[in-house]
Amino acid sequence: MKPIEKKLLKLFNRLAGPERDMLLGFAEYLVTRGGASSEKVVEQPNLIPRPEQESVVAALKRLTASYPMLDDPGLLNEGSALMSQHVMQGRDAVEVIDELEAMFRRHYETYLAQMSGVMQHGSEEGAC
Repeated sequence: MKPIEKKLLKLFNRLAGPERDMLLGFAEYLVTRGGASSEKVVEQPNLIPRPEQESVVAALKRLTASYPMLDDPGLLNEGSALMSQHVMQGRDAVEVIDELEAMFRRHYETYLAQMSGVMQHGSEEGAC
């Protein structure tokens, strides 16, 4: 969940029933008047260059910042497994970071494919 979504949910949970209904009604109004786009926007990664010397933890932070659109629990699981290989099994940091970069690219390609499917499906619905 993105920080803005967490903030909105936190505020929503602090409201009483009637105020929640008003907030939902206002959000629906904004969507119907065209204030919010119903089309999905494909986010591009903001690739942060890899420094010459980097720890595995720093690489994870860099890659997470480079690919903010990826919110996949599978990504976290794979990253944790690679981190464990480095810490617990002594696997070389450079190898682990190379694999982390490949993993993030792979997950981004999956994201692109999913977004492409959503966009095609959405345009088909509009044609009906």
